[in-house]
Amino acid sequence: MLLPFVVSAQQKAADSVTVGKNIITLSTVVANTKLNVPNFIDIVKKDTSFYKAFKILHILGFTALNDIRMLDKNNNTEASLYSKTKQTEHNGCRTMQTLEQQTSGDIFTSDSNFNYYTAQMYASLFFTKDSVCGENNIVGSKEFSTEDKTGIEEHKEQLKMLFFDPGKKINGLPFISNKTAIFDDDIATKYDMNIDMDAYNKTSCYIFTITVKPEYKSDVVIDEMKTWFDDSTYEVVARNYALSYDAGIYDFNVKMEVQMTHYKNYLVPALMRYNGNWKVFLKSRERGVFTATLFDFND
Repeated sequence: MLLPFVVSAQQKAADSVTVGKNIITLSTVVANTKLNVPNFIDIVKKDTSFYKAFKILHILGFTALNDIRMLDKNNNTEASLYSKTKQTEHNGCRTMQTLEQQTSGDIFTSDSNFNYYTAQMYASLFFTKDSVCGENNIVGSKEFSTEDKTGIEEHKEQLKMLFFDPGKKINGLPFISNKTAIFDDDIATKYDMNIDMDAYNKTSCYIFTITVKPEYKSDVVIDEMKTWFDDSTYEVVARNYALSYDAGIYDFNVKMEVQMTHYKNYLVPALMRYNGNWKVFLKSRERGVFTATLFDFND
């Protein structure tokens, strides 16, 4: 018998639905809406709005506040970057201007490249070097691939797989490729899954939460993921997730929060917070915290 998944101090789960081997616990309010749970889970599994929101950053102009801090083992800041940047899009090309910048420690190498793996990853998401042209916001079937990539570029691609396609199987990531596929039968039974309903930033949302059962924590990569879906469009309004794994040659423990907003008809990220601890083979352990705040979108 499935024990109820507590969704708040006042409200207990009222029902559960089995989809494949996924046992989905519904709060009272969701049970009363007569939500078609199998259809909803299919929407969750096939969602592209989350990744598409980040791709749209390649075809828009925007201003960003960037706060990157690298920490030592005692969580003291040993290197940092704070900047205000402005991306401009014109005739299918984007460029970036740094309006303000403050740094500390060895955040940069002597040739002005980022000295930290975490900062390089941030830069690949939010910074533009020189002029980049010919991009689009189309989400295809083969967005992520480590083919023909090695070293840091391969690791960046693997990180993008984890960040932008959580819950999907990731090929090319040693030891954990199938441990991220939360809806596969052999993985689904290791999670508690819950659907609730509430408002987020004045948007009525279905809230889908997965939490690994304590006895299976070492067997999976996604420890917890909570996603707010607009209940009318099923777009991702916000997502919080925690990832961790120890594969021997590398390990990580990452928590992320992403909040979305709209610019015209575009869904775009407005805020992204990251707190991560990574150790990759042949590189020193990195403890990084960053926040990206995006605003003043334009096209």
